[in-house]
Amino acid sequence: MSMMYLSEIMIQNPQLDSFADLLEIIQQRKVEAIHLKIDIKPNYPDTPADWEDKVEGAFSGVHSVMGPKIYKTEDDF
Repeated sequence: MSMMYLSEIMIQNPQLDSFADLLEIIQQRKVEAIHLKIDIKPNYPDTPADWEDKVEGAFSGVHSVMGPKIYKTEDDF
């Protein structure tokens, strides 16, 4: 097992049309490496502002490090 580079995944998969497709490929290939180097920003129309977190989540299997947002007020306690 070795390092996987995001740029290599994108170069090896020119057919990808969306950020969602990229995440699927990352999830499929994550067994090939123990580390993912995020060395390029994906330039897809649907690339979200938190794209780095989503890429890391797809690779590690964790979809949110912070967990879901829970909004509470003082009245909820």
